[in-house]
Amino acid sequence: MTTEADNVRRWDGQARGHYEVWYLTLNDPGSRDGYWIRYTLESPLPGHGEPYAQLWFARFSATDPAGTFGLNRKLPIASMTATAAPFAVTIGQARLGHDHARGALSGSGHDVAWDLRWTPGARTLHQLPRVMYRRGGLGETTVLSPGVDVALTGTITVDGKRFDLRDAPGGQTHLWGKKHAHAWAWGHCNAFDDAPGAVLEVLAPRLRRRGLMLPPMTVCTLWLDGEELALNRFDHALWAPPAEYRAGLFRFVARSLGERIEGEFSCRPDDMVRAHYHDPDGEPSYCHNTCVGDLRLTVFRRVRGRWRESARLVAPRRGHFEVAGRSPDPAVTRDHVTIE
Repeated sequence: MTTEADNVRRWDGQARGHYEVWYLTLNDPGSRDGYWIRYTLESPLPGHGEPYAQLWFARFSATDPAGTFGLNRKLPIASMTATAAPFAVTIGQARLGHDHARGALSGSGHDVAWDLRWTPGARTLHQLPRVMYRRGGLGETTVLSPGVDVALTGTITVDGKRFDLRDAPGGQTHLWGKKHAHAWAWGHCNAFDDAPGAVLEVLAPRLRRRGLMLPPMTVCTLWLDGEELALNRFDHALWAPPAEYRAGLFRFVARSLGERIEGEFSCRPDDMVRAHYHDPDGEPSYCHNTCVGDLRLTVFRRVRGRWRESARLVAPRRGHFEVAGRSPDPAVTRDHVTIE
């Protein structure tokens, strides 16, 4: 299926100056906790270290921030294998396929494991303007979601406690490139109250080129009632006001001539975990992430020249979002721990 081809590894196994990520986010309907699982590779530019793979896991407690934590482990790039048909990437004993994920991590006082499966999505969601996907990606980072709205079944075990999942709402995304944005905010939800099938993906990057900061942009896609509102063209991005984001908050507006989407993700800073990334050129960035945010979303349509509210959606403790930049936000005190 076409969505499987969108997951295939882009790295050729040798090129330097490349990073690549496959991530899975989900909410457990039983405990209401959120999870963030990543399989990644980094091939730094010469002089910035050797290529490596990395496995990441974060658990976000919906009821007690003390239960929120993140673990990751770096492994030699030789521990990674990749196939295209069927698609799969493995890092050590951990594996991600087009319809399943499994793995385990242990350290820093925690022991976690996951064994999940799902029916692959029928179509890929493209967050960026279509032109940006030409020739394998024209920007410094390319992102798409082959499984933006999937229902996961299986188990997650955290510190000896097993959680059995059935039809847990989740999403799976693939991204690759040579450098992260200078700063960005991202949001996702496919678990709205009273709106089955509704899916939101929003991205608000700040890009720097040759030392100059480019104008802010917001791109957004909403699947609602069988319709796709794709507000992700360059002209859409220019019409929208700059997004507002910081630890615990991501507020955005996306619009076209006929539609406008206003949204707000929010959480306590204690609900977030800070992950420390490095670009292939060695520059650091800091990503503050949660999978148990509150989301409020309002959709407007232009009718005879006036904006009319057409839908209002909420997702308490089921909004996934992150805010990131080149320095850590001191309001977030919980770090993603790298274990040996």
